Amino acid sequence: MNSILLDILREVIMKILILGHKGMLGSDLVARLRGEHEVTGKDIEDFDITSESDCRSIIGEACPDTVINAAAYTDVDGCESDEKRCLAVNAEGVRNIALACRERNIKIVHFSTDYVFDGTKTTPYIESDLPNPINIYGRSKLQGEMYLRELSRNFILIRTAWLYGKNGKNFVKAIVEKARTVKKLEVVNDQRGSPTYTVDLSGAVKTLIEADHAGIYHITNRGTCTWYEFALKILEYAGLRDVEIRPITSDELVRKAMRPRYSVLSCRRFSSDSHKIMRFWQIALKDYMDLPGS
Repeated sequence: MNSILLDILREVIMKILILGHKGMLGSDLVARLRGEHEVTGKDIEDFDITSESDCRSIIGEACPDTVINAAAYTDVDGCESDEKRCLAVNAEGVRNIALACRERNIKIVHFSTDYVFDGTKTTPYIESDLPNPINIYGRSKLQGEMYLRELSRNFILIRTAWLYGKNGKNFVKAIVEKARTVKKLEVVNDQRGSPTYTVDLSGAVKTLIEADHAGIYHITNRGTCTWYEFALKILEYAGLRDVEIRPITSDELVRKAMRPRYSVLSCRRFSSDSHKIMRFWQIALKDYMDLPGS
């Protein structure tokens, strides 16, 4: 009986390599997976994602069952000024990982974005909707998607949106920090999406890889809001009630990169395949705001 149980455990416990494990999403993935699986993390000081040989080496040494790529260049406005670096990390880096995993048929989990869509729909985007990015960041992520689908036979491609978490820069932290020093804020009120807590997204990833699902999934917390509505809820949960916040249009905010006006993603496929439903964004945000130091 003991030998049978050991065999079962060997099948259940996976060797998982997380690239970008120190980042906001990567750190939560490590925390969510390491209790039940053999998790190794690598980050920018360990390898260069833009180097095919580095990717082959780091993946070959780890010999994982699954590679989770949480490494990305996510500065949307910065991408407009540094298209070369943006494409190298978000597109060519995915190609390098896919090539390194292809020979061993290693499963790849990769993250893309709502910004692959142009925001002209008025109903949630589904996985089969035609991408049409309107900024360089979105184009780089779409090119990464194309490399993944072309070169890998064993992948999970997750499009997500409006991420926040405890280990990195994000909109929630920015609003709280600014509100504590400047008592008057202006926030865009004509872009609609779904805020997503990296803890919840990490749980969804765990569900998908443990059930050996594959393909494209849209995963965000439930519900939608504008950035202005998101900011109002952040200030409410932070107890910052003496801050004036004014809604503005995207045209009033000067930024290098255009943003889609509507980038809500339908998570119906994830719910159907996993038999799980993501939490409403307000509940997830409250949990995040209740963390010490938030």
